[in-house]
Amino acid sequence: MARPARHLELVDDEPSLDPAAIERAYRRERARRRARYARHNAARSSNARFWVVLSFLMLLTVVFALTAWHQVQTTFGI
Repeated sequence: MARPARHLELVDDEPSLDPAAIERAYRRERARRRARYARHNAARSSNARFWVVLSFLMLLTVVFALTAWHQVQTTFGI
């Protein structure tokens, strides 16, 4: 027959009264907030960079196509 599971008593964690621990917690939270903001900012700038590069490549494609078309017209007299 199975034995009943043991129940562990939960010990309430008392807040630390160490001022250095409180300051470390504040610094850690500030660092987490700065890192979150930096990730968000990097994502936004990478999105903008993508659209700028894509626009540049489209412009370059149009310029090459128009140049090629002009050369074909000049060469074959179309």
